[in-house]
Amino acid sequence: MLMASAGFCKTPGDTIRLTLPEVIELARKNSIAAKQAISEKETKYWQWRTFKSNYQPQLSLSGNLPGYSKTSSPIMQPNGSIIFQQIHNDNSSLTMDFSQSITATGGTVYGTTELQRFSDFDRNTVLYNGVPYAVGYSQPLFQYNSLKWDKKIEPLKYKESTQAFIEAQEQIAVTVEGYFFDLLLAQVSLRVAETNLTNTERILRIANTRFELGKTTKNELLQLQLELLNARKSVGVAKRDIEIATLTLRSYMGLDTDSQLALIVPQTISRMEVDAEKVLSEAFANRSDAIAFVRKLAEAKRDVAKAKGQSGLTATLTANLGFSNSARNIGGVYRSPQNQQLLQLQFAIPLLDWGRSKSRTKTALANEQFTEYAVEQDKQTFRQEILTQVTLFNMLKEQISLTAEADSIAGEKYHIARERYVLGNLSITDLSIAFQENDRAKRDYVNALRDFWGAYYQLRYLSLYDFEKKQKITY
Repeated sequence: MLMASAGFCKTPGDTIRLTLPEVIELARKNSIAAKQAISEKETKYWQWRTFKSNYQPQLSLSGNLPGYSKTSSPIMQPNGSIIFQQIHNDNSSLTMDFSQSITATGGTVYGTTELQRFSDFDRNTVLYNGVPYAVGYSQPLFQYNSLKWDKKIEPLKYKESTQAFIEAQEQIAVTVEGYFFDLLLAQVSLRVAETNLTNTERILRIANTRFELGKTTKNELLQLQLELLNARKSVGVAKRDIEIATLTLRSYMGLDTDSQLALIVPQTISRMEVDAEKVLSEAFANRSDAIAFVRKLAEAKRDVAKAKGQSGLTATLTANLGFSNSARNIGGVYRSPQNQQLLQLQFAIPLLDWGRSKSRTKTALANEQFTEYAVEQDKQTFRQEILTQVTLFNMLKEQISLTAEADSIAGEKYHIARERYVLGNLSITDLSIAFQENDRAKRDYVNALRDFWGAYYQLRYLSLYDFEKKQKITY
């Protein structure tokens, strides 16, 4: 295959000469699509980091510094009357909390330490209250364990995003290859049109001389004049097409220059062998779609577990053990603190929900079944798309050599027809046919190249595998 050079070349007149691999490399570096892919990759990375942090110990410091207040508050008296009491104090506090989630059970181990300082400015008193330390454990019972399911699904999502980034790079190649051949075909059409124009002008001069000598007919002369007009028209159309295709390609590549682009025809064709089973195995190992098949099934199972966890009895068991104390100074808080304990079971049992819990579970089960069918259909479509592309690629490899040979024959036939007409032993009709066959053969060859390279890069996109280097594609 034609490989990318170290950098693109410039010819006199500030024209940039580019190969197909160089155009693809520029697009992968500078195009808006490439920048969007990088931005999406970064977003998914930080989402992954957020997920990972959920399984790490959490330590936080909170407080109320200062807690100053000067106001009046309604106080109810023993006889039921209300008086307003002036309050002037500072109630400051600091709390440090630690927590660690347990993935297997969905519970949480936690610890805390707290210190509170209360200053009554009206009575000039200070009081400290604190929890030197306390530890506890909270365990949901008969409930949905989001930590467990996230640990199954989020790694799939992240892997899916990394493969999607590689796919985005290969999609850029597929897209820019089309723009490359749009411009290349326009440039080839211009060269053919300019050559035809030059040759037609030369032949018309000869025909005028022969007409004056009575050796050609008026009809042949008019036919050549018509060919000349068509040739000039073809030059104009080709120049217009070049301007449009150049603007499109330059814009997509992100090439910030007004230089003309001269594209090099990718003549060298890889003779690599592509085996359908190899492509399928690589596609199912590498593509984000293949990872998505597994993720969708896991998400469907998660939804069933969530629906079941929200139905019937739900409970939370909480146990706490620690110490607390009050004193008139900080040191007193930590001397001989008082033991504190907590054991609590909170539960909820739906006694009458009119079938809501059962309906929620049945809906999740039905969606799981539907997802299994949908994934199986997607797998079949995925497999068929790859097999079709492999068949197309192998067919196009054979078509290239046939089209190249047809182009060579048509060019030689056109040259012979032109010389025979000059010598006067070929009709203008046969010359026109040779013109048309030569034009069509050259365009057919470029279109055959376009189809081949389009199929090649589409195959890379579908499998994320480099068949020349025989390795997985990475970026």
